[in-house]
Amino acid sequence: MARIAIIGGGISGLSAAFTLEEKRQSGVPIEYVLFEAAPRLGGVLVTDHVDGCLVEAGPDSFISEKPWAAELCRKIGLADQLIGSNDVDRKTYIVVRKNGRDRLIVMPDGLMFMVPTKILPTLMSPLFSLTTKMRMAAEWFHPPRKASADETVAQLVERHYGAEMVDLLADPLLSGVYGGEATQLSVRAVLPRFADMEAQHGSLGRAMLASRKKMAAAAKGPVRPLFTSLKEGMQQMVDALLARLNSAALRTSSLVQSVSPQDQGWTVSAGYESDHFDAVIIAAPAQAAATVLESVDAGLARELGGINYSSSVTVTLGYDESVRRSLPPGFGFLVPHSAGYRMLAATFVHNKFPHRAPENRALVRCFLGGARDEGILAVPEEQILEIVRRELRQIIGLNAEPLFARVYKWKAAMAQYSVGHLERLARVQALCENLPGLALAGNGFSGIGVPDCVRSGTEAATKVLSQMGVWSAA
Repeated sequence: MARIAIIGGGISGLSAAFTLEEKRQSGVPIEYVLFEAAPRLGGVLVTDHVDGCLVEAGPDSFISEKPWAAELCRKIGLADQLIGSNDVDRKTYIVVRKNGRDRLIVMPDGLMFMVPTKILPTLMSPLFSLTTKMRMAAEWFHPPRKASADETVAQLVERHYGAEMVDLLADPLLSGVYGGEATQLSVRAVLPRFADMEAQHGSLGRAMLASRKKMAAAAKGPVRPLFTSLKEGMQQMVDALLARLNSAALRTSSLVQSVSPQDQGWTVSAGYESDHFDAVIIAAPAQAAATVLESVDAGLARELGGINYSSSVTVTLGYDESVRRSLPPGFGFLVPHSAGYRMLAATFVHNKFPHRAPENRALVRCFLGGARDEGILAVPEEQILEIVRRELRQIIGLNAEPLFARVYKWKAAMAQYSVGHLERLARVQALCENLPGLALAGNGFSGIGVPDCVRSGTEAATKVLSQMGVWSAA
């Protein structure tokens, strides 16, 4: 009987456990134990129900284009619970300060993650200066260019569209997804598609348009929504997974201090107890993995410890029907750093997804923190609420008293893929090859979203099963 330890009970660790459980149920002679330092499983996937509203503490959805999370949901019986974003109402604003006043300016039609694919709406938009519009037009004639080395997202975007595009779009978009800065994040790790498009087509605009036409021609059936979630919130995914796992194998409030390779297998030490396993999957943040592996391989621990993380704070405010009527249509707004606010973005949740709020409620979700503002974690909740309410008043004139408010703090939750990240991953992989029976998973490596975490956990479980030669039932 092969025994496997899983360290970390977020969605990556739970996905690894589910893969092992499926094999166990099919007759493969394995058992597993999952160790989680916190008192609950699921990591940042937390859903609360307040005043008839569904409030997400962490991620509220996942990108539909990446299939792994939706596939897992179908496997665990949630196919009929998957819902798409209300893309017919999708409209995102940028907070722009002009002449000492803030304005919400809608992102122009045809803008695909900061890349203009429709010239006329972009040229007509008041969002960009004439200089930037001229650069956008000229960008369609850029020749192919293959970068000789990794560079930041800001460097690539500025080369194509200028500094204003970095400030107004690239930086706030990446702050929302990664909690990071365009001047620090690696193009190859964060936007590899952009690097490939530049190498093949030169113009990002022409490449994106060609890609969209190709996808439209190949598409069958209705167009998928941009985002996918679950009717009862993201924690529904965690609850369904836990119902499929062996509850006796799940150990919460169990901090693993170290692991050590033996002649055959691994010893895992948690608290005052040590246990023997044939393989170990570490599905914890990279810096936590570094601590656990320090005594095993100092070089590997050093590489893992070099992957930085940013923290975030989410604040959800519930309002009455009058506020709902007064808010702008659309999904919400992004706040460039140059606007001078601590808020990074706000989502009008009642517009983005169905089943999130009754018709007589408005749900506004605000984001703070990120790489530039780690200090927000130390601010008391009452002061955070004051900051958010003041900035909502300044940006959109929202003066009403909220019916309820919830504040959630997430320390070191989002990995930062800085320049050289892919080279670091190659070194990590090479060092792991010297440690058979060890696999790494989580958002510190090849994608921070829920689908990427599901994929990484599944692949880690598959790797150790293959190494042990027990992938198929005897």
